[in-house]
Amino acid sequence: MGRAVIRLLAEEPGMRLCAALTESGDAALGIDAGELAGVGRLGVPVTDQIAQALEAGPRVAIDFTSAAATVENLGHLVGARVACVIGTTGFTDAQKTKIGAFARRIALVMAPNMSTGANVLFSLVRRAAELLGDGYDCEVVEAHHVAKKDAPSGTALRLAERVAEARGWKFPDVLRNGRAGANASRGVREIGMHALRMGDVVGEHRVLFSGRGETVELRHQATSRDAFARGALRAARFAAGAKSGLYGMDEVLSLSGS
Repeated sequence: MGRAVIRLLAEEPGMRLCAALTESGDAALGIDAGELAGVGRLGVPVTDQIAQALEAGPRVAIDFTSAAATVENLGHLVGARVACVIGTTGFTDAQKTKIGAFARRIALVMAPNMSTGANVLFSLVRRAAELLGDGYDCEVVEAHHVAKKDAPSGTALRLAERVAEARGWKFPDVLRNGRAGANASRGVREIGMHALRMGDVVGEHRVLFSGRGETVELRHQATSRDAFARGALRAARFAAGAKSGLYGMDEVLSLSGS
């Protein structure tokens, strides 16, 4: 994701790369970030020292790391008054509480999926759940590459949340992950969730509503990480001009009422 962001950054007027941060022990340490991304030398060597990265004077950081690393990074960003776009998923409730506290001091844009299409899907799924009503059963199916650590994906959970919100159901009480055994029949209030891990799938999400005699399916497929990188850069531009607070892609994309 870092390389995709750096590569596409060149297409964004008024934006430039200040620093590139990675974990200790990464083979990329010391290598020019532009050369790693395939866009030529930028004079920005990859570092594992966040203090060094902040000395370059960034206004916004884009974080696609891990839950623990993101929270640690935010502690440094708050001190430097640097806004942040968070593309990481898999946070615990305690970590989310810490992020909320950081958002009182800097602008944070946090979303389980940064792509424009996926965020439009969130809005469409909620509207579909409202229009179809409780009489249509809902199932969410997500697929990702074999190396993805968290399951279900943050995007899949957000989709299920939107359905629950539209129907006035308490989430995650209505969430059911997979089915197995002799008594696997469907409950009255239930959102089924199924996670697939296979090959090099970038990301695919399907939401199915099924009633008597018909099924409605809404689907988003990411064919390249560029979709997430472009959304993250769009969010970074928003965050650079925003007041402190916790924002989502709804605000970035002006998806009012979603």
